[in-house]
Amino acid sequence: MTVGSQNDIEGLKEIGRIVAMTIKEMKIQARVGMTTKELDEIGGQILARNGAVSAPKITYDFPGNTCISVNHEVAHGIPGNRIIQPGDLINIDVSAEAGGYYADAGHSFVIPPYESSLMQLCQYTHQTMMKVISSLKHGVKLNEIGRIIEIEAKKGGYNIIKNLCSHGIGKSLHESPTEILPFYNKHDKRVLKEGMVITIEPFLSTGAGYAVEQSDGWTLSVPDNSYVAQHEHTIIITKNQPIILTAV
Repeated sequence: MTVGSQNDIEGLKEIGRIVAMTIKEMKIQARVGMTTKELDEIGGQILARNGAVSAPKITYDFPGNTCISVNHEVAHGIPGNRIIQPGDLINIDVSAEAGGYYADAGHSFVIPPYESSLMQLCQYTHQTMMKVISSLKHGVKLNEIGRIIEIEAKKGGYNIIKNLCSHGIGKSLHESPTEILPFYNKHDKRVLKEGMVITIEPFLSTGAGYAVEQSDGWTLSVPDNSYVAQHEHTIIITKNQPIILTAV
């Protein structure tokens, strides 16, 4: 969507706050021995208490309140009976709706005790996301997003998951601009406009360059034993620095 009023901004900020708070609380409560379903239920309760609903559930009938992906899973992991173990790399992706507005955010972290290389992967992916966000404003070409992700991934010694993209959001979960690629596409002539609402979500990998859908019809995993971290914010493009809606 493109923001058309102060009411739009306030509505987006509110759902962004709820999404950010949900991820923060789920991370705090994630512990060894807990199932991913138990962790998901905590997220569902936080959303409900704040008058929000799960966007993937109402949009796609996703079988969970949030997406929880572990280790070699990349995205869209279904919460279930999997028990969280020491050293697990966990990604929590929360997208929700309240008052007709949508926000989407993701966060990758490691359960202690963990390999330092996994923590470095998570931190570097977050830095990459923030570097992209700080470079965006009205008039910047959309393909600058992919260009920066590609450069930063290479600089850090990581690969990009090329078949997972950033996207427009606001009045629904996935909107125009669609297919915001995580690598440079010289043929993409689209330009960022003031008021545009989009996600920025790099997926950086220690190995594979793409994710494969599993037999459950949802979970996307790497075809090797590599690890992937994702961080995601929903932002509003302005004439200066973007407004980050999903920052804690």
